[in-house]
Amino acid sequence: MTMYNWNGEQSSLAKFAIITDIHGNAPALEAVLQDISARGIGRIVCLGDTVGIGPDSDRVLELLAAWPDIALISGNHDLALVAAARKEPPPPGNAAERAHHEWLAGRIKPEYVEWISGWPMTHMELTGDIRMLFTHYHSGSNEHELFAPVDVRPSLADLERRYAQNGYGLVAFGHHHVVHHFVSPSTVYFNPGALGCPHGPEPVARYGIASINDGRIQTELIEIPYDNGAFLRSYAELEVPDREAILRIFHGVE
Repeated sequence: MTMYNWNGEQSSLAKFAIITDIHGNAPALEAVLQDISARGIGRIVCLGDTVGIGPDSDRVLELLAAWPDIALISGNHDLALVAAARKEPPPPGNAAERAHHEWLAGRIKPEYVEWISGWPMTHMELTGDIRMLFTHYHSGSNEHELFAPVDVRPSLADLERRYAQNGYGLVAFGHHHVVHHFVSPSTVYFNPGALGCPHGPEPVARYGIASINDGRIQTELIEIPYDNGAFLRSYAELEVPDREAILRIFHGVE
């Protein structure tokens, strides 16, 4: 199996997609990848939590591995799945989901576990003079900071206090499933929201597009409708642990 993981330090690409928090939802990811491809965008940066919560871990990772130009970052559920597969203690704050992660670990290919274990906690990229930071969690870059309590709705002032001195033109993050989009004179802060955990009357898969033109960054939120009926039914069919709570909290199913 071929694994693709872009690890370069500099890119000349002027447009790329940002995805985050897929959470094992293959039909949502398929819809987004089709849209990205139709727009002629070749590059993707994935901000973590590819697995966990949803039962489609293998299919999600298969889709990501097949994309030829992608950077992948670890989220807390990625780390927790690896820990469960290796029978190691769960990351801080993920003990309550241990049974669920162990169930997922029993269904995932061992080579995918090894692949995920090599993903970094953050990724930095340079396009022209613009420095960009990609991370799962806006509070920090190491495991201690990753799981530190942090406001689900940070303000621009909060983000500026943390990042303004680092010279980033773009800080992209995920983890919180809501959308964040702030623009200061020097930096764009962007979280496109969870790709795989829709809320609302109709399921949509969210992702972002970043474009660099004349030394300026523009970001756009994209929402793609998709059919999640079979995906939601699979929780009962597969007897997913904690499925009632997961469907209620992450998919709004009562």
